[in-house]
Amino acid sequence: MRSMTNCRSTPSPPVSRGTRNPDNGSALIVHRTALVTGGASGIGLAVAHRLTADGLSVAIADLNEQTLAAAAGSFTSAHRLDVADSGAVEALIEDIGPVDVLVNSAGIVGPNMPVWDVDDDAWALTMAINVTGTFNTMRAVLPSMRERGWGRIVNIASIAGKEGNPNLAAYSASKAAVIGLTKSVGKETATDGVIVNAVAPAVISTPMNDDTEPETVDYMVSKIPMGRLGLPEEVAALVSWLSSDEVTFSTGHTYDISGGRATY
Repeated sequence: MRSMTNCRSTPSPPVSRGTRNPDNGSALIVHRTALVTGGASGIGLAVAHRLTADGLSVAIADLNEQTLAAAAGSFTSAHRLDVADSGAVEALIEDIGPVDVLVNSAGIVGPNMPVWDVDDDAWALTMAINVTGTFNTMRAVLPSMRERGWGRIVNIASIAGKEGNPNLAAYSASKAAVIGLTKSVGKETATDGVIVNAVAPAVISTPMNDDTEPETVDYMVSKIPMGRLGLPEEVAALVSWLSSDEVTFSTGHTYDISGGRATY
């Protein structure tokens, strides 16, 4: 563990933050920093590993101290963070410096029951982490991204946000909100060089689903033509592309990774 703490033309190129290529002495090697929330397990951890392999300096943030400590040694830095706490989010961004790539993977499933049985606290907690947490981190990194003229934000939404899953009203509503937030901010930053997209996985084999009722998981898998759970690494491959220079004319979009469940 290195460190751990509690219509216009094409967009302008990013402000240079790198070193000269020793092979030719002229081309600039751009060094980029990524922040992955929920980065200590599941999709977030797979994304953090993939972006590290892509050559980015990766900071992970997570609320679970145990999984954070286990994952921390593989990345530039690791930080305990409650994404629902806007002050803590702002402090973290100030601590780690300019963020070039933000991946919002922090989230919870929330109450797994009919909507009439969901209490106020469970609803509020799901919204606070899944929606407000995503808003908090985006708001914190966007000013510097816009100033530098380059940035990539990828929000992990869900097929539930497009179709709704029974007995997961809070989760489905929260992920629909993330999709809407992505569309809005993608338009706001469309001429700033900052690309904002979302990914909507079907059910993925992650620890987040360990406490989901087997009947609910079976229902979700039954909707997938490929007939299986997705893998975190499959999601990470898509996020890797969305975080790269290869994506220049697509923003505010939600990319499905659902084994054929969503075709629209």
